[in-house]
Amino acid sequence: MAQTPLAQDEFRPASTAGEARRLQILDIAARHFRTRGYAAVSMRDIATEAGMRTPSLYYHFPSKDDLVIAVMDRGIAVVRETVAAALDALPPDAGAKPRLVTALRAHLHALHSLSDYTSANVRIFGQLPEALRRANLPERRAYQAIWSELLAPTCAAEQSRLPERVAIFIGAMNATLEWVDPARTDLEALADHLAQVLLDRLLEDVGA
Repeated sequence: MAQTPLAQDEFRPASTAGEARRLQILDIAARHFRTRGYAAVSMRDIATEAGMRTPSLYYHFPSKDDLVIAVMDRGIAVVRETVAAALDALPPDAGAKPRLVTALRAHLHALHSLSDYTSANVRIFGQLPEALRRANLPERRAYQAIWSELLAPTCAAEQSRLPERVAIFIGAMNATLEWVDPARTDLEALADHLAQVLLDRLLEDVGA
């Protein structure tokens, strides 16, 4: 049974009217970037849907680049916060496999159910100018650090392969955006299948 999508507002603190307006703009931008790509979206498009004049949009975001960076950072942060919360809920003595499967499930849930931001981040990152990709790197590295810790036991004899393994796992999960319809897919079953494909052989080496 597919998981019920959660509202994006569950991940937001209470805000002032100005902050609420800023978040509305970000929601619109994330949806446009997700569906249309980076180059096709203009500040005028976003302002029109938000019911405001384009110059007013620049009060909240001085440039399209600033808006893109905010969307991209939020896309990673939503996934990172979801995975971190799921891991924190496990018993302290949880083994390598339960932690990895839990993180995998949480990543897929965030990617497909929680917001347009996660999908926008995955889909337009490769379309961005180099300067914008660099601006998103701190958030990406913070999330990759979680997976580096999770996968470290599987690379005990070859730690030099750890960054490659992290990239493979995150890439495989993100690639499901291209072929999974979350409305028709049991994300937990998908997570279990991915865990079987990606983890079982690796975890034999650590006895998990």
